[in-house]
Amino acid sequence: MIGLLQRVLRASVTIDGQRVASIEPGLCVLVGVEKTDTATEAARLARRICQYRVFADEADRMNRSVLDTGGEVLLVPQFTLAANTRKGTRASFTSAADPASGRRLFDELVGAVAGLNDGRVATGRFGADMQVELVNDGPVTFWLQVNANP
Repeated sequence: MIGLLQRVLRASVTIDGQRVASIEPGLCVLVGVEKTDTATEAARLARRICQYRVFADEADRMNRSVLDTGGEVLLVPQFTLAANTRKGTRASFTSAADPASGRRLFDELVGAVAGLNDGRVATGRFGADMQVELVNDGPVTFWLQVNANP
Protein backbone atom coordinates (compact mmCIF):
# COMPACT_ATOMS: atom_id res chain seq x y z
CA MET A 1 0.00 0.00 0.00
CA ILE A 2 1.34 3.40 -0.94
CA GLY A 3 0.82 6.78 0.68
CA LEU A 4 2.17 9.99 -0.84
CA LEU A 5 2.13 12.13 2.29
CA GLN A 6 2.23 15.91 2.06
CA ARG A 7 2.35 18.36 4.96
CA VAL A 8 -0.25 21.00 4.15
CA LEU A 9 -1.60 24.28 5.44
CA ARG A 10 -4.94 23.34 3.87
CA ALA A 11 -6.32 20.90 1.32
CA SER A 12 -9.65 20.08 -0.29
CA VAL A 13 -11.38 17.75 -2.73
CA THR A 14 -14.00 18.90 -5.21
CA ILE A 15 -16.22 16.60 -7.28
CA ASP A 16 -18.55 17.94 -10.00
CA GLY A 17 -17.99 21.48 -8.78
CA GLN A 18 -18.94 20.65 -5.18
CA ARG A 19 -16.42 20.61 -2.34
CA VAL A 20 -16.78 17.24 -0.62
CA ALA A 21 -13.88 17.40 1.84
CA SER A 22 -11.45 19.91 3.28
CA ILE A 23 -8.90 20.19 6.05
CA GLU A 24 -6.83 22.87 7.69
CA PRO A 25 -3.23 22.24 8.79
CA GLY A 26 -2.31 18.58 8.65
CA LEU A 27 -1.59 15.92 6.05
CA CYS A 28 -2.94 15.30 2.57
CA VAL A 29 -2.22 11.69 1.62
CA LEU A 30 -2.74 10.26 -1.86
CA VAL A 31 -3.34 6.52 -1.46
CA GLY A 32 -2.58 3.70 -3.89
CA VAL A 33 -3.68 0.13 -3.21
CA GLU A 34 -1.80 -2.77 -4.77
CA LYS A 35 -3.25 -6.20 -5.52
CA THR A 36 -1.11 -7.90 -2.85
CA ASP A 37 -2.30 -5.54 -0.08
CA THR A 38 -4.39 -6.77 2.84
CA ALA A 39 -5.89 -5.30 5.99
CA THR A 40 -2.44 -5.69 7.56
CA GLU A 41 -0.94 -3.18 5.13
CA ALA A 42 -3.87 -0.79 5.66
CA ALA A 43 -3.34 -0.85 9.44
CA ARG A 44 0.43 -0.45 9.06
CA LEU A 45 0.07 2.49 6.66
CA ALA A 46 -2.45 4.14 9.00
CA ARG A 47 0.05 3.97 11.87
CA ARG A 48 2.86 5.34 9.68
CA ILE A 49 0.68 8.23 8.44
CA CYS A 50 -0.36 9.19 11.95
CA GLN A 51 3.05 8.71 13.58
CA TYR A 52 5.33 10.03 10.82
CA ARG A 53 7.23 13.02 12.17
CA VAL A 54 6.89 15.85 9.64
CA PHE A 55 5.94 18.84 11.81
CA ALA A 56 8.45 21.16 13.48
CA ASP A 57 9.21 21.05 17.18
CA GLU A 58 10.49 23.96 19.29
CA ALA A 59 13.96 23.56 17.70
CA ASP A 60 12.42 23.68 14.19
CA ARG A 61 13.19 20.00 13.56
CA MET A 62 10.68 17.59 12.06
CA ASN A 63 10.00 15.71 15.30
CA ARG A 64 6.21 15.96 15.65
CA SER A 65 3.49 13.85 14.09
CA VAL A 66 -0.07 14.77 13.16
CA LEU A 67 -1.06 13.08 16.44
CA ASP A 68 1.25 15.44 18.34
CA THR A 69 -0.07 18.56 16.60
CA GLY A 70 -3.79 17.71 16.55
CA GLY A 71 -3.81 18.18 12.79
CA GLU A 72 -6.27 16.74 10.30
CA VAL A 73 -5.72 14.10 7.61
CA LEU A 74 -7.20 14.14 4.10
CA LEU A 75 -7.02 10.72 2.41
CA VAL A 76 -7.47 10.69 -1.36
CA PRO A 77 -7.66 7.40 -3.28
CA GLN A 78 -5.37 7.45 -6.31
CA PHE A 79 -4.90 4.12 -8.08
CA THR A 80 -2.27 5.58 -10.43
CA LEU A 81 0.26 5.46 -7.58
CA ALA A 82 0.36 1.69 -8.09
CA ALA A 83 1.51 2.12 -11.69
CA ASN A 84 4.61 0.47 -13.07
CA THR A 85 6.55 3.19 -14.91
CA ARG A 86 9.86 1.39 -15.31
CA LYS A 87 9.79 1.17 -19.09
CA GLY A 88 8.07 2.72 -22.06
CA THR A 89 5.99 5.88 -22.15
CA ARG A 90 2.72 4.51 -20.83
CA ALA A 91 2.10 3.25 -17.31
CA SER A 92 1.03 -0.32 -16.59
CA PHE A 93 -1.51 -0.87 -13.83
CA THR A 94 -1.11 -4.63 -13.45
CA SER A 95 -0.01 -4.25 -9.82
CA ALA A 96 -3.01 -2.10 -8.82
CA ALA A 97 -5.77 -3.71 -6.78
CA ASP A 98 -9.08 -4.42 -8.48
CA PRO A 99 -11.74 -1.76 -7.73
CA ALA A 100 -13.64 -3.81 -5.11
CA SER A 101 -10.50 -4.71 -3.16
CA GLY A 102 -9.11 -1.21 -3.53
CA ARG A 103 -12.29 0.37 -2.15
CA ARG A 104 -12.45 -2.08 0.76
CA LEU A 105 -8.83 -1.51 1.75
CA PHE A 106 -9.09 2.27 1.31
CA ASP A 107 -12.13 2.22 3.62
CA GLU A 108 -10.16 0.14 6.15
CA LEU A 109 -7.35 2.69 6.00
CA VAL A 110 -9.82 5.53 6.58
CA GLY A 111 -11.28 3.75 9.61
CA ALA A 112 -7.85 3.04 11.05
CA VAL A 113 -6.66 6.65 10.61
CA ALA A 114 -9.90 7.95 12.14
CA GLY A 115 -9.41 5.66 15.13
CA LEU A 116 -5.83 6.77 15.66
CA ASN A 117 -6.41 10.49 14.98
CA ASP A 118 -9.58 11.02 17.03
CA GLY A 119 -11.80 11.14 13.94
CA ARG A 120 -9.89 14.03 12.37
CA VAL A 121 -9.99 12.56 8.86
CA ALA A 122 -11.65 13.59 5.61
CA THR A 123 -11.66 11.71 2.32
CA GLY A 124 -11.97 11.96 -1.38
CA ARG A 125 -14.39 9.59 -3.12
CA PHE A 126 -13.15 6.26 -4.43
CA GLY A 127 -13.46 6.01 -8.22
CA ALA A 128 -14.56 9.61 -8.70
CA ASP A 129 -12.99 12.25 -10.94
CA MET A 130 -11.67 14.58 -8.25
CA GLN A 131 -9.95 17.93 -8.19
CA VAL A 132 -7.53 18.13 -5.29
CA GLU A 133 -6.27 21.49 -4.11
CA LEU A 134 -3.59 21.91 -1.49
CA VAL A 135 -1.02 24.27 -0.12
CA ASN A 136 2.04 22.13 0.55
CA ASP A 137 3.82 23.44 3.64
CA GLY A 138 7.58 23.46 3.15
CA PRO A 139 7.19 21.79 0.71
CA VAL A 140 7.33 18.54 2.65
CA THR A 141 6.42 15.36 0.76
CA PHE A 142 7.21 11.73 1.60
CA TRP A 143 6.56 8.45 -0.22
CA LEU A 144 5.44 5.82 2.30
CA GLN A 145 5.13 2.25 1.14
CA VAL A 146 4.23 -0.73 3.27
CA ASN A 147 4.51 -4.31 2.11
CA ALA A 148 3.40 -7.67 3.46
CA ASN A 149 6.97 -8.28 4.62
CA PRO A 150 8.07 -5.36 6.84
